[in-house]
Amino acid sequence: MTTDLYCVMGNPVEHSKSPWIHARFAQLTGQDLQYVKRLIPLDGFRKSVQAFRAEGGKGCNVTVPFKFEAAPLATQLTPRAELAGACNTLRFDGDEVFADNTDGVGLANDIARNAGVALAGRDVLLIGAGGAASGVLGPLIEAKPRRIVVANRTQAKAGVLIERHSALAARHGVRLEAPELHEVRDAFDVVINATTTSMSGAGVPVPPGVLKPGALACDMMYGPAAQGFLDWARQHGAVARDGLGMLVEQAAEAFLIWRGVRPPSAQVLAELRATLA
Repeated sequence: MTTDLYCVMGNPVEHSKSPWIHARFAQLTGQDLQYVKRLIPLDGFRKSVQAFRAEGGKGCNVTVPFKFEAAPLATQLTPRAELAGACNTLRFDGDEVFADNTDGVGLANDIARNAGVALAGRDVLLIGAGGAASGVLGPLIEAKPRRIVVANRTQAKAGVLIERHSALAARHGVRLEAPELHEVRDAFDVVINATTTSMSGAGVPVPPGVLKPGALACDMMYGPAAQGFLDWARQHGAVARDGLGMLVEQAAEAFLIWRGVRPPSAQVLAELRATLA
């Protein structure tokens, strides 16, 4: 019996913790697979996917900057991936390519299961309207908060994002708003940073008044890239959470898509945090 091959494709990709995560998932679930990193030329994503399939690859995760290039390769696209316009998970079934975006459900699951915060009925602030925000807005809506405010430096971009999600929000009874960034003054139960402010050294683009006392403040990045936002959140009385849990939970969703088995994500998250401490 041959070992099934999977990978993560990105540029850069050396920092990725996905091989460790999926190797641990495989150990804990008794799955026979190999998972590797693939550094992809910026102009070579499609060819790299074709080459990986020719090698017998069964599926791959897709990270920056190729998530938007992954969607057109699909013969079957999940509704949440179609809504996001981007994919982070591909599964190869013969000539068929199944594509999904597990980022948003990974974030929602981390908030609910690992942080222990129910989103239903809450007020949520999503900072940013780029690819990261686009990938998570749909599953956040499906968690049925009372309201989601999307705050972005370019208000028109936030407006386009919420317009694309308006029908989904209406079905779930969620109010969507996209005010000008300087007009965001309300306090929120959950604040999610989907920008790269910490990585770029820029300050958090919203005032600390957006944090209710004891609010959950999540950065979708982890490690040094998230530190600035986490420090800001703690300084203003919030519970700060990095994106490591989201990383593990989105990986668990991908593993389920590939193998039909849900791995013990909470255990793997705890082990990963211990290795990085």
